Amino acid sequence: MSPRARALATIVTALTFTHSTLANPPANAPAPAEAGCFSAGGGYLRARLRGALDLDLDWKNAEMQCEGGPRPSGNGVRVSIGGPARGEGRRIRLVFGIAGVSEGRGGEALRTNVTLLFEGEQRIFATQGDDKCTVDSLTQERVERLGPDRAVYRVVARGFCLGPATSLSREERLVVTSFDFAGRVEFGDDDRHATNAPDK
Repeated sequence: MSPRARALATIVTALTFTHSTLANPPANAPAPAEAGCFSAGGGYLRARLRGALDLDLDWKNAEMQCEGGPRPSGNGVRVSIGGPARGEGRRIRLVFGIAGVSEGRGGEALRTNVTLLFEGEQRIFATQGDDKCTVDSLTQERVERLGPDRAVYRVVARGFCLGPATSLSREERLVVTSFDFAGRVEFGDDDRHATNAPDK
């Protein structure tokens, strides 16, 4: 399999897993909020997109869809933020895969992978690696407890990309020249055991 095909397969697999997990949560998991990042407020996303589209995003807590947790590899966190509904099932979603942090910890100069989904439009852009974007600074604050074994953190991060996210056809490019967000990640006991395991 070529490197490009392998990268595309990885993206599709990750996105399929994310959406199937959100659509079919475990039986004992709490139901996700209908809308809003945090019940007490405080979520936001600001980002500048340049290239195939020129967009300045400025989303507020109540109009956002927020999910997140540890990356499947155990190295870092994944933060998914969907913006306001745009009609006919359309919504822009940004997914940040941030390396080098674990539950409750902050960091600086963190390598970051960015995926942009234009839901309802069949458009996906991805950096296909964490060498094009950087989170300058990141902090985590515990804000909610979902029972004895799960916790929610408010992740505040800002950063930029120097390289583009390309479409799956590789014919279009988008650069997230800056981003600044407060999103959510959830950790459970299984996640803690995985992230505390030695690297292989």
